Amino acid sequence: MAEALSAQGVSYKAWLSEAPRGDAVMPQIPRLRRFDSAHEMQEALAQGGFHAVLDASHGFDRCVTRQAYRACAALGLPLLRLERAAWEIKDTPKWQRVRDVAGANALIKPGARVFCATGWDSLPEYEGFRGEVLMLRQTRRHSRPAPRDFVELVFGDPPFSVAGERTVFGTLRVDTLVCRNLGGAASRPKLDAAADLDLEVILIERPAAPSGIYAVETIQSALDWVRSL
Repeated sequence: MAEALSAQGVSYKAWLSEAPRGDAVMPQIPRLRRFDSAHEMQEALAQGGFHAVLDASHGFDRCVTRQAYRACAALGLPLLRLERAAWEIKDTPKWQRVRDVAGANALIKPGARVFCATGWDSLPEYEGFRGEVLMLRQTRRHSRPAPRDFVELVFGDPPFSVAGERTVFGTLRVDTLVCRNLGGAASRPKLDAAADLDLEVILIERPAAPSGIYAVETIQSALDWVRSL
């Protein structure tokens, strides 16, 4: 989105709630900003003299979206939510949808070898884990020890491929995949690999966005919105 705005000569400021991952460099150096409340974000928007807000935050970081929704409503600013389409999943008993990590944990079978892509911060929600092992993917290298006896850290460097994910799942003897419904192509290979290997899949759906928020699924649609301001 930042590249598209820059290519169109649009004046903008990029705020990120956490440091970007990977080697891709944004055309404008983003500012790391995490707000404790919608009112705090509202004050920052007012001080910055912004005319509109384009929320392209992570689909599972609804805190940012809720803050932006309330702040823009208070200031009378146009707000757009850019969020890629969710994945369609197979209609099979081996693929299940749940609302959150705790719901996924409840469905894990005793003795299961689980490959998990729900992030470090989700580990407390696996309390009472019944499987044999929870293999937590980490895309940032670190030396922190796994916080639970049943957790095994699996480091991997994106981009991932279907063939690569099949190899990882086979080597680790994975029988269950737990992941979030992120949408998009970059994170899809693990799902396709799981389908190829006929694994159990527990897919966590995104939390609901604020009711009434205007949202689009493509960068082109977002650019059209920006041009209409």
